[in-house]
Amino acid sequence: MKFKAVATAEDITGDVKNAEDFRYAEETKLAWEEGKLSADITEEQRKVTEADIIIFQFPMYWFNVPAIMKGWFDRVLTLGFAYTQEEPYTQGLFKDKKAMLSFTTGSLKSSFGPNSIHGDMSVTLWPLQNGILHYCGFQVLAPHIFWAPYCAAETYDNIMKGWRKRLQVLLGEEPLSFTPEDCFEKEKVSC
Repeated sequence: MKFKAVATAEDITGDVKNAEDFRYAEETKLAWEEGKLSADITEEQRKVTEADIIIFQFPMYWFNVPAIMKGWFDRVLTLGFAYTQEEPYTQGLFKDKKAMLSFTTGSLKSSFGPNSIHGDMSVTLWPLQNGILHYCGFQVLAPHIFWAPYCAAETYDNIMKGWRKRLQVLLGEEPLSFTPEDCFEKEKVSC
């Protein structure tokens, strides 16, 4: 996919419904329903549809995904295709698919924790794992983190050996647990 970091009206082929009050989510939902999303987006959506598991591999950058990957989330995981407000989280459209974050950090594991300089990694990952992946229904697997992987060849070989071992059993892993939606009042969206 030729990535764009920013989602724009150019993602839609043809006219938009309301150019005066452009709302990306609603416009891309309509374009998705009418088959008018740009070809690069529909190709990525096809890949997501066919996948049983998606591994998002990236270097952590400013405690988040790089802008180009955020652009992928914004452009590919469109309203209607990837999520609905009526059926989020465990009821979501991708409830039969698994997803996992796999990334490198620029700091050692000891730098991340409740009382460490960078804070708790689970808090850092919450917007990605719960707010994007779980919201779309994915069964989110524990992340695979390569802590400051700039190391001696022997250490690197051990890191990669562990990664290969995990990949062999990945589809059988239990997903992370999130607070069930029925613990919350149903959110009502109104304008």
